[in-house]
Amino acid sequence: MLSTAERSSLLAHARLAVREAAAGREPAAPAPPSDSPSLAAAAGAFVTLHGSGRSLRGCIGYVEARRPLWVTVWDAARQAALDDPRFQPVNHAEVDTLAIEISVLGALQAADPASVRIGQHGIVLSRGPRRGLLLPQVAVEHGWDAERFLEAGCEKAGLPPNSWRDAGARIEVFTAEVFGT
Repeated sequence: MLSTAERSSLLAHARLAVREAAAGREPAAPAPPSDSPSLAAAAGAFVTLHGSGRSLRGCIGYVEARRPLWVTVWDAARQAALDDPRFQPVNHAEVDTLAIEISVLGALQAADPASVRIGQHGIVLSRGPRRGLLLPQVAVEHGWDAERFLEAGCEKAGLPPNSWRDAGARIEVFTAEVFGT
């Protein structure tokens, strides 16, 4: 669990990354606070941007813990602002109006459908080369049960909705520490 100060620091860091991206600048992530080993530790994370009325404006992230959390959030925030293929890039005028949500991911664990817990687990559903990921808050926001959540994971992967029942399907779950502005 991150402290309140670490969460605030990450949110400010993400907003700066979005601001720099929207302004067309490409600086590397600044160094993390020296008093925070949690921010320097490797972690997966997603950054979600919401526009007016909480409409989705961008969401990009990394599942695996390959880089320090501080760098992961910087890169995810920049990409959510510029590279989410569902949206036009964020413009400089809208940066201060965006709500930013960060999801710091726990490790992936293989799961069976009965073990998926709404509000607690995010899912990664894969079959062959196709893979769909949904954060834990998505099912709650949409009022889905576990079966609908799994179907949506299939759809996100470009698979038929009931593909999660196939012998070749793989279901993985993860937890996430979710916070935002």
